[in-house]
Amino acid sequence: MSTLERCIEIPSDYIANVFGQFDCHVKKIEKHMNVTMILRDDQLKVMGTERNVEGTIEIMNSLIALAKRGNQITEQNVNYALSLSIEHKSNEVVELDKDIVCHTINGKPVKAKTLGQKQYLNAIDKHMVVFGVGPAGTGKTYLAMAKAITAFKNNEINRIILTRPAIEAGEKLGFLPGDLQSKVDPYLRPLYDALYEIMGAESFLKNMEKGLIEVAPLAYMRGRTLDNAFIVLDEAQNTTPAQMKMFLTRIGFGSKAIITGDLSQKDIPKDAISGLDVALKVLKNVDDIAVCHMSSQDVVRHPLVQRIVKAYDDYEQKAVKKGKRV
Repeated sequence: MSTLERCIEIPSDYIANVFGQFDCHVKKIEKHMNVTMILRDDQLKVMGTERNVEGTIEIMNSLIALAKRGNQITEQNVNYALSLSIEHKSNEVVELDKDIVCHTINGKPVKAKTLGQKQYLNAIDKHMVVFGVGPAGTGKTYLAMAKAITAFKNNEINRIILTRPAIEAGEKLGFLPGDLQSKVDPYLRPLYDALYEIMGAESFLKNMEKGLIEVAPLAYMRGRTLDNAFIVLDEAQNTTPAQMKMFLTRIGFGSKAIITGDLSQKDIPKDAISGLDVALKVLKNVDDIAVCHMSSQDVVRHPLVQRIVKAYDDYEQKAVKKGKRV
């Protein structure tokens, strides 16, 4: 098989960012794509088979474009560009950087980092009810919160309601100290954390005191009608079918509801049916309801989390084929 050589230009200002510390990004791409790269001044020579060279150049161009937009190139960026190179979609990584949802209190932009996340954000813009289903670390809850806070700041809705079922992950709620609120708060902590990061503690507490932002267990939703609100139901895989129906029928005029869940991490009894499972089947053909499925490719936490999620997925698929219960 013949060897091809091609050169691309990398502006000197972006070389350190694109190459990574001790050239870690380039070394990973070389190993994965089975090519050799040599940098001379601002010219990068890529050598290998035609297919691998073309794929590598596509990846490098996408990373250079991200760097030019002021992004710090991370291992996650490189891993995602590599995974997309199989489908010749590496150039689409640049498109993800165009739309910023909002900025955190520290000025960090909140935006889609994967195509799955971009599809999810687009669905939230277009539909009244959106189901975001996928493994841990795909940004389901965080992006929904960012959208909710943006809509609130833009006066598109009057209040934000964040809720999740208070289900114990292998531990008993009754053993926790304090009153009911103290027992429930640990289950809502991830929602508080996201609000603090995006909105700031002072602004959040001020709006919470006014009743404009509410963080509460799912049980508190019964009997209410929620108009002009942005409602986020987190950890929906732990709801019962009755709870899910109750939640969905709370939605009023001018409201938007986002339901997030990870079907591989259920804390309900093994013989119980998940309300999220039932809802996805019952509502799949209902207008103005969108379902976004994200995968291990969309994990944006530490790269190890992505590998852990994939390892568990592979293990569970093998178990299902053998007829075993995981």
